[in-house]
Amino acid sequence: MAFQPGAGESVAEFVVPARYQSWAGVVHGGLVALMLDEAVGWAAWHAGHPGVTGKLEVRYRQPLKIGERVRVSGRVEQIRRTLIYATARITRLADGATVAEASATLMETPTVVAGA
Repeated sequence: MAFQPGAGESVAEFVVPARYQSWAGVVHGGLVALMLDEAVGWAAWHAGHPGVTGKLEVRYRQPLKIGERVRVSGRVEQIRRTLIYATARITRLADGATVAEASATLMETPTVVAGA
């Protein structure tokens, strides 16, 4: 997944490959959580407050099927001292349905990008 900064959020489109299948034709829930975690992390990065996830609460709404194209988005909701509060959502592009969503608390971490 390659996240791009957007209007107040970070966004990626993605199709999960078959190697991440859990039940027949369904994406493993752990990968769904990983996608949401990446979204909040990139949202914090793009907002200028990189951090590591301290808490991630995931709500699964519908199964994600292998081969479905989704939009993964993350947004910073609030920053308090060294804590970043963010949300993320996975939306199926075919019908706009929410597959999963999350809220997270990240701990801001000073970061240096190698080669920058």
